[in-house]
Amino acid sequence: MKKHSIIRKIIASICLAAVFVSTSGCATLFGPKKQNVYASSTPSGADVYVNGIRMGTTPYTLNLKPNQEYMVEFKKAGYKTIGRSINSKVGAGWVILDVLGGLIPVVIDAATGSWKKLDQDAVDAQLEKEN
Repeated sequence: MKKHSIIRKIIASICLAAVFVSTSGCATLFGPKKQNVYASSTPSGADVYVNGIRMGTTPYTLNLKPNQEYMVEFKKAGYKTIGRSINSKVGAGWVILDVLGGLIPVVIDAATGSWKKLDQDAVDAQLEKEN
């Protein structure tokens, strides 16, 4: 009787895993939750702000969510503030995998924004001296 119980548990686990995979999008399951963006400036040592929040000093690696958009500002005493935008875009590879998986993965990844990625992996600012 114990052997039948173990077999039923294994089958139930396999079925549960199959339902989970078939009702989730590829990007939701396997896509990165954060994306690194390297921030640098000339001269270095500028404060880096993301959406108004100070993150660190250049050179600095930002760890950002790929399904959002950001305004990155570089500030340094004696220099003009420089702003750069980082936008989010749809990763075509995730869309193709989801389409192959059926309608449910497409809907899930589109709704959660999981198939998005940032449009750049580095931002740089050439700071100009203030007059």
